[in-house]
Amino acid sequence: MLKKLLTGVFSLLGLIIGYVVSEILLAIPQVANLTYLSSTIANVVFVIIISIVFGIIFYIISPVIYKGVSNLIEYIEKSMQKVSITEIIYGTSGAVVALILMTFIAKPINDIRLIGPILLILLNLLAAVIGAEIMIKKKEDITALLVNIKKPVVKEKKVKETIKDKKESIKGIPKILDTSVIIDGRIFDICETGFVEGPLVIPNFVLDELRHISDSSDSLKRNRGRRGLDILNKIQKELAIETQIVDDDFPKIAEVDAKLLKLAQKMNGKVITNDYNLNKVAEFQGVPVLNINELSNAIKPVVLPGEEMKIDIVKDGKESSQGVAYLDDGTMIVVESGRKYIGQTTLVIVTSVLQTAAGRMIFAKPKEN
Repeated sequence: MLKKLLTGVFSLLGLIIGYVVSEILLAIPQVANLTYLSSTIANVVFVIIISIVFGIIFYIISPVIYKGVSNLIEYIEKSMQKVSITEIIYGTSGAVVALILMTFIAKPINDIRLIGPILLILLNLLAAVIGAEIMIKKKEDITALLVNIKKPVVKEKKVKETIKDKKESIKGIPKILDTSVIIDGRIFDICETGFVEGPLVIPNFVLDELRHISDSSDSLKRNRGRRGLDILNKIQKELAIETQIVDDDFPKIAEVDAKLLKLAQKMNGKVITNDYNLNKVAEFQGVPVLNINELSNAIKPVVLPGEEMKIDIVKDGKESSQGVAYLDDGTMIVVESGRKYIGQTTLVIVTSVLQTAAGRMIFAKPKEN
């Protein structure tokens, strides 16, 4: 709607400018005396043509101007999110005070011919920036002065109190949940242990995707979607951690993963996922990611080559002589010459460990008696 409105406004502006330009051209004697502009009708046609040409030009360039305005607004919104309301108030006050003082101090400069007004504008801009910076940096001292808080005599005590105040003002980084990690369910257990602080952010477009999955005709997808919704209800009702449901959406972006990364950039947050592809795209775009699978791999017990293990070999491997066993955490152990021990509890010696982003694989051989 805004785009169409701006396009109409710019087209109208182009018509007006075209009309003004045509009137200026007709006021020039060399143009007015041209043969094909000798009659009133010709003048009217000339004005109409010039107006239409300018209107078309402004209509064509209006999308570029709209994109520039949109990018500027988005940049301002992103920058404003990093600044607290206190800093905005103090910065504005400092700029206003500096401009008032500069009005009296730099008044003689305005009387200088030619460059005086330009110098005055530059000095006012410089004063506004300096005034805002000073007020923002000294906001704590000014606040203390306004509320009549006595300054501590001991400098060390003041430093400790400042550090304490800063720690109290620190808030947790938003953790944005993607669809896969909600369905997975392990995020509930991790939050329950207290290793992840809030707030947990659930975007509305993720909820919509979960609802869509839970309404699927495929029974497996339907069960996964309902499990995800159940996990969200458990997080909200059973955990003390703060949760937020945000309405931010990006209509120009079709994919949910791309929307997640855009939201994380906007909120200066982190994405919690177990999607390997999303992890890689986020790294490329510089968005911090907490991957549940990487956490799971990191906390598995360390196994070194040469260690002995007692395992149950349950099936044969890819090679004809191999046997396969599993640890309690799901780690697969490939045992060379272990096929003959299938169904038995066997002592093996670890020969090597392969760690990948998808998980860990242990290679071993039976212990010789």
